[in-house]
Amino acid sequence: MNNVMIGVLGARLDHGGLGHQRWKRWRPNLSMLIQDDIQMDEFILIYHQKEEELALLTLKDMQKIAPTTRLYDYQVDYDDPWDFEQVYAQLHDFSTQQHFDIEKNNYFVHITTGTHVVQICMYLLTEANYIPAKLLQTSPNVKDKIKGQYQIIDLDLSRYDQIASRFEHESRKGIDYLKGGIKTHNKDFNHLIQQLEQVSIRSSEPILLTGATGVGKSRLARLIFKLKKQRGKLRGKLVEVNCATLRGDNAMSALFGHIKGSFTGAIQSRAGLLREADQGLLFLDEIGELGLDEQAMLLRAIEEKTFMPFGSDQETHSNFELIVGTNKNLFKQVKIGEFREDLLARINLWTYTMPSLKERIEDLAPNIDHELELYTCKAGYKVNFNKGAKEKYLAFAHSEQALWKANFRDLNSSITRMATLASGGRINETIVTLEIQRLKSDWQYYQPSNHINSTKTILCSVLDKETVEQIDTFDQIQLAEVIRICRNSPTMANAGRKLFNISRTIKTNPNDSHRIRQYLKKYNLCFKQLNASNE
Repeated sequence: MNNVMIGVLGARLDHGGLGHQRWKRWRPNLSMLIQDDIQMDEFILIYHQKEEELALLTLKDMQKIAPTTRLYDYQVDYDDPWDFEQVYAQLHDFSTQQHFDIEKNNYFVHITTGTHVVQICMYLLTEANYIPAKLLQTSPNVKDKIKGQYQIIDLDLSRYDQIASRFEHESRKGIDYLKGGIKTHNKDFNHLIQQLEQVSIRSSEPILLTGATGVGKSRLARLIFKLKKQRGKLRGKLVEVNCATLRGDNAMSALFGHIKGSFTGAIQSRAGLLREADQGLLFLDEIGELGLDEQAMLLRAIEEKTFMPFGSDQETHSNFELIVGTNKNLFKQVKIGEFREDLLARINLWTYTMPSLKERIEDLAPNIDHELELYTCKAGYKVNFNKGAKEKYLAFAHSEQALWKANFRDLNSSITRMATLASGGRINETIVTLEIQRLKSDWQYYQPSNHINSTKTILCSVLDKETVEQIDTFDQIQLAEVIRICRNSPTMANAGRKLFNISRTIKTNPNDSHRIRQYLKKYNLCFKQLNASNE
């Protein structure tokens, strides 16, 4: 591998005088050509056009002391060496013009010389991998003033154990923050949050949160905003909009603002919510409800950060980040002409489908504790279950009777009712019994019809009639219920948690999937077959 050095001419340190005295002084760029333990095969010297005379002399001296090193020069001509924008632009141009072959060459960027602005720009270009190099710094040495000494700085932070450990710790804190401090167990949800933590910190692109009503899209959007704000990614505020409340001229005005007199009732100008979200985060919930005209304007605002207020002929600028939420299938909305395909393509970069409470039922217990903590903070006194009441509530909550149609909103309402009725801060069995009756009543209209779920109908959909007639009535009822639950469960493990909700709690290593597999095998059935027959 060849070693390639990229250095900036130092108007003071590389000068050393024009006479023979210059050979008696430490000159940073020259010093790298006389090191014993590293040889530079190529050297690219960047210099300002006003320092051309010094550059030519320096290159001549470098060639003299290292005749085998291939020397190249690159001239910059910014007006002000302390103007960050000018300096960065020209050094960026330098980096894009080079052909970096990392398979053949080791690259080093020398940051000892140049103004502080130049040094910062070279660091940033290296850190961003525009220049795929390691940083190198030189300094004088008491023992050898001419040669000096050098130190290589590798920006691959994963190589440094303490830093890597610190990053991992910060990441864990971010993940816990996005989960609201709730110790969740569902693998799919935990994986979603883990990736979302990285995306929230590293990306400013739109995030699309999908899922049924009540799964926590709005809450997660607020947590993402707070995390971004914590890490210094945003300076502005969070602006939340429920698109279902926006209709007609009001939608245009609310989102993009309007000028005075642009429509009846517009007695004064309005900045609009997009302008309000400048330097902050805009959360558009239920984006599937937004009209097609508003969608077109929103697309331009996302891509160009500019938009036209209603009734105005002058553009307005707003640099906002975006999170959108929906409980609709936007691809189906595109197909029927109710959502713009180009807008969906723009917001579909980071899409996360949040699981329902039923799909992550193993997280129910910690969420119950969380809801009780929230109630305690509001009420000013602590509320909890007694042991028997909690066991009874959890047993029902995990059963097939518990539909949790509104997901965590149902859970919040349920806990709030029981906590309010709890005397002395204790939720007892009587309160739980009343609450279960209420939830059953609320959900009764969502239960499937008896005809569709009749025992014979279910069994005959997977077994022939003669086989069904050879099964005892008791076993028919049991098998039909197992089939129904398997059909309504995404995985065998999920079905097992529902079917063995009590017995699995007293086993050290419950193998729910195995128990279902063995049970179905008695009737020559398998879980995959049951799900397929339900499609």
